[in-house]
Amino acid sequence: MVFFKNKITIGLFLVLVLILVGNITLNNNLRVKIKTNSNLQIPTIAHVSQQSNWQSIEKVIGKGGEIKTGNVYYISLPRTDLEVKLHGTPLHPSFALGSWLAFKEVHDGGMVMGDLVLTEGEVNPVMNELINSGIEVTALHNHLLGESPRIMYMHIQGHGEIVGLAKTLHSALIKSNTPLKDSQAPSTGNFELEKEQLDNIFGKKGTVSNGIYKISFPRVEDITDRGMIVPPSMGIATVINFQPTDKGKAAITGDFVLTAKEANSVMRTLRKHNIQVTALHNHMLYEKPRLFFLHFWANDDAIKLAKGLRDAIENTNSIKR
Repeated sequence: MVFFKNKITIGLFLVLVLILVGNITLNNNLRVKIKTNSNLQIPTIAHVSQQSNWQSIEKVIGKGGEIKTGNVYYISLPRTDLEVKLHGTPLHPSFALGSWLAFKEVHDGGMVMGDLVLTEGEVNPVMNELINSGIEVTALHNHLLGESPRIMYMHIQGHGEIVGLAKTLHSALIKSNTPLKDSQAPSTGNFELEKEQLDNIFGKKGTVSNGIYKISFPRVEDITDRGMIVPPSMGIATVINFQPTDKGKAAITGDFVLTAKEANSVMRTLRKHNIQVTALHNHMLYEKPRLFFLHFWANDDAIKLAKGLRDAIENTNSIKR
């Protein structure tokens, strides 16, 4: 009887050993598969939450955006409803009339920054909606000189629950005629200039969209706002736009992001190349180091203007490549 009990005990022990070995083998095989399958992605809770927020923001605003460097969700809202001319040149919405919103998740909720392109009659209704809902207006000013109708640019910043910020912005935007549907700005056709020549002058590759050449130069140093690093994709980069006009000519506009020490050296360089300085002002309130945004305009030979702009960039602490 004792011998029989011992056989049962030994048998049970062997079964347990086999189960244990089988589990170890299965786990090891699973680990190998996970390691060797580079396409296998296990989403984190934070990643799923962020995707959910971006989808919610898209639903609230009514238009989709794109994820830019720094995990910034960027929504472009060009004023395709406006017909604006400057010295007889029609301004393409993607060239100089682009409202935008940039959302970023931070440790205490969310942050949004943006630039709203408004007619003079839209300024106060939009501003009232923003300030009554807790979103800061950080600047209100011109970017150009002599355009018709007159256009104002309202810079905004907000902190809080990120979808709630989107709802407030939507309520403000509908006080204007800003198009909020997913539609492309009307195309001006193919880019009629030599993109490669412009890329070579600037030392890096720009992009062409809707017939507009765009290139940007982030600053080298970190820019902070109340202790948080603000990514260049939230409006902290020098931006240059080219719109072809006639036979190798182009209109140019954009803004240089400068420290106080850089401002006048850039202005002198631009004026040396017959590029107009149309504005110098702040876009933010609490940034460190303190930044100034210099806007410009010219309509001349595209290569000549590109060389002048590159000369000006050399006076800034920007990433050249």
